[in-house]
Amino acid sequence: MVDKLPPRIKKIVIGIVGGVVFCVGIIAIPYPGPGWLIVFIGLSILATEFTWAQRLHDYARGRYNAWQAWLVVQPRWVRVGFWVVTATIVVLTIWLLNGYGMINNWLHLGADWLRAPWVR
Repeated sequence: MVDKLPPRIKKIVIGIVGGVVFCVGIIAIPYPGPGWLIVFIGLSILATEFTWAQRLHDYARGRYNAWQAWLVVQPRWVRVGFWVVTATIVVLTIWLLNGYGMINNWLHLGADWLRAPWVR
């Protein structure tokens, strides 16, 4: 379908779609789930039209693979520390975005401390 568009429009559409997918992936990286997969899908979409995106995709994939290889050979305390930091980031972000506060309201728990500090 995109192949039938004029080249300039095709480049714009791929830039927008790939850019949105890439940004969603960047936001999702610290959370459980496929954050890095979404980043690489976004870069793959962009790489169909932009050579810089292909270079960035190849570089990022190499760094990601190196990171994974490094993490696997680390002592257990380093791996556990990494997951504790990751979990802390997730919990704090959900709290700051008032995720727990919304659950508190929906379930009528009465636990006001679950609300984000900026929510009254």
